[in-house]
Amino acid sequence: MTRNPFTPVAANVAAQPTRAAEHRPSRSEAEEAVRVLLRWAGEDIGREGLRDTPKRVVKSYEEFFRGYAQDPVELLSRTFEEVEGYDEMVLLRDIDFESHCEHHMVPIIGKAHVAYLPDRRVVGISKLARVVDAYAKRLQIQERLTAQIASAIDQVLKPRGVAIMVSSQHHCMTTRGVHKHGTQMVTSCMIGAFRDEPQLRREFQMMIGMPV
Repeated sequence: MTRNPFTPVAANVAAQPTRAAEHRPSRSEAEEAVRVLLRWAGEDIGREGLRDTPKRVVKSYEEFFRGYAQDPVELLSRTFEEVEGYDEMVLLRDIDFESHCEHHMVPIIGKAHVAYLPDRRVVGISKLARVVDAYAKRLQIQERLTAQIASAIDQVLKPRGVAIMVSSQHHCMTTRGVHKHGTQMVTSCMIGAFRDEPQLRREFQMMIGMPV
């Protein structure tokens, strides 16, 4: 599983996606954009069932894309050093996430498995799940999502290794286009010891229930 070419970046990995925030449209402009799409679809935006739809859509977008307002590096910044010498793998598996494909803006539903080898410092396990969500709650492609999670953990914790495995269903493939239901896309990113040591990589795969 070492074919993934992604490597960590030195800059703050949370910074780039928020650059457009300074040009962010107003809430009323966003609601009007929804009305335009409804009219384009052939709907009567004055009918009872659609009167509040623009407000509901904009409110749901605030939830779908709340990751743009979160800094994953900051989420990981509070670490702990009193670990009594523990230096084995830390793994949080089966982290459910919901994201949206940046090409068609339809859901990506999946699970992430996050592991690292601590080098004196560990982080609260809830923070690992929050980092997954911070990146998932943005328009994404799965390859970038996988690399961003790994890079943030590597950048902040500076562990001896990081392993990320993500599997998901993409609705841009199941509800449109080729309509291939039940397909799973799997991506991985291995850094440090997980990339260099095959036995450690196999241990990670076994612990997440993946055949080796």
